[in-house]
Amino acid sequence: MSKLFVDEIVHQSSQGSGTITLGASGETVALAAGATQSGFGGTNTPMVYAYMNASQTVSDNVHTKIQYNTEVFDTDSAYDNSTNYRFTVPSGQGGKYLINASCYMNGNNNDEVMLEVSIYKNGSQVERDERYGNYSTGQDSGGVQSITRIMELSAGDYIELYGRLNVNSGTPSFYGAAAADQRYSVLNIAKMIE
Repeated sequence: MSKLFVDEIVHQSSQGSGTITLGASGETVALAAGATQSGFGGTNTPMVYAYMNASQTVSDNVHTKIQYNTEVFDTDSAYDNSTNYRFTVPSGQGGKYLINASCYMNGNNNDEVMLEVSIYKNGSQVERDERYGNYSTGQDSGGVQSITRIMELSAGDYIELYGRLNVNSGTPSFYGAAAADQRYSVLNIAKMIE
C-alpha cells in the first residue's frame, strides 16, 4: 500500500466548483482512528425542543392548539413559542423531519372518553393518534397522549400540534409544569440527516 502526502486537493480545471471522486463504486473511504471530518456530512438542524410550563384550559371535545410556550433550544429560531405556537421550516431547509409531541391531558376528575393529539401541516390536520379511555367519574384521572411521525417538509411549511380531550362533564385541561421531571407535554422537531 502506498501513501499520498498532500496539503490540499482541488479540481484540476475548475478549482472550487467541480466534482472530486474518492474511491470507486463499492469501495469504502475510511478516516483513520482519531481523524475528524469538517465541511461535509450533515447536522440535525433545524431542531427545537419546547414544552408547556403551565396548564392550558380547553373546551371539551374541541381540537385546540397545544401551547408549547417554553423553549429549551431552538437552533434556527424556527419555532414561535408565544403567538402562533408553530414550527416553520426555514429557507433552504426542506427535507425529512422527525416530529415527536406529547400532551398530558387532564380530565379534572371527570370520566375521560377520548384523548387525541394531531399534527397540522399548513393549517390542515395530516396525522393523528387517539386513545379511548373509561376512567371512573370523580377519580383523579389523566393521561399522556403522544404522536411520532417522519414527514417530508418544504421551506415555508409550518407544523402545529392540536389536542382534543373528550370528558363526560366539566372542564378539561392540557397539563404543563416548569419542573424538568414533570415536562409531560413536550414538542421535539428535528431535520433528519439524509
